[in-house]
Amino acid sequence: MTGNTEHHEILDHNDNNQPGKHRLDKSMKRRRVLIGGGAVAAAGGLAIAGMASADTGSGTTEAATEATASATSDATSGVCTLNAEVTEGPYSLDGALVREDIREDKEGFEVQYTFTVVDQANDCAPLADALVEIWHCDALGEYSGFVGGNGHEEDDNGTWLRGGQLTDSNGQCSITSIWPGHYVSRAVHVHMRVHTDVTLTDTSYTGGETIHTGQLFFDADINTEVQATSPYSENTTPETALANDSIYDDGGASSGLLTLTALGSSVSDGYQATLTVGVNSA
Repeated sequence: MTGNTEHHEILDHNDNNQPGKHRLDKSMKRRRVLIGGGAVAAAGGLAIAGMASADTGSGTTEAATEATASATSDATSGVCTLNAEVTEGPYSLDGALVREDIREDKEGFEVQYTFTVVDQANDCAPLADALVEIWHCDALGEYSGFVGGNGHEEDDNGTWLRGGQLTDSNGQCSITSIWPGHYVSRAVHVHMRVHTDVTLTDTSYTGGETIHTGQLFFDADINTEVQATSPYSENTTPETALANDSIYDDGGASSGLLTLTALGSSVSDGYQATLTVGVNSA
């Protein structure tokens, strides 16, 4: 990583005493408007994004599937919450690979993401053929294409833990990755972009328009367990708590907090992570 890029990251994210300092301008970018058809809805409880939760009991996969199906059903009612728009940060790269599994050879606890994208501009209907792209750091807090930014040296091909999938007719797509590690000045997070009108190539895409830029966050208690377990525990750099993050504003799912469902009895068994992503394609 170049010196300029590293400096940019520190400027953007190291002041935890001013949690709103580095967000995009709220009046222009924080599109979190509750709508119902063409009218403004009064009750915040109608928002389909809901509150994030973790379920470690039996039948967890079935429960997560039912929750996702419920979100899709609610999306068609014309009531949705637009997810928070925030900075994409200094570690983005153009031309993500279009693939379901973005792990490559990276060690870490499996996370099975399922996203449901709904569109305010179309009465909150599911948005098909949208490319959902995510990228995040590895267990040591390093990003592909920028290795060394968190003080570790490793092989860097510029593609691991990066990629995306097209949504189906229900506005859904699935991506498999690992739980991210941490690095100085930020809570554990994942970056996300949603693109429309892309043209697929053999392994990637060209063109299109980015209609949403956001970040995803994890339950703080579960994350504490994860970060204390190998290989995450090998990263000894300071970690920022979710409550002190300069980007996350405690807004729950509308601010990117994932709903987590355990895949087993231990954090090392991994999680299913779901989120309904409200966008505006207009």
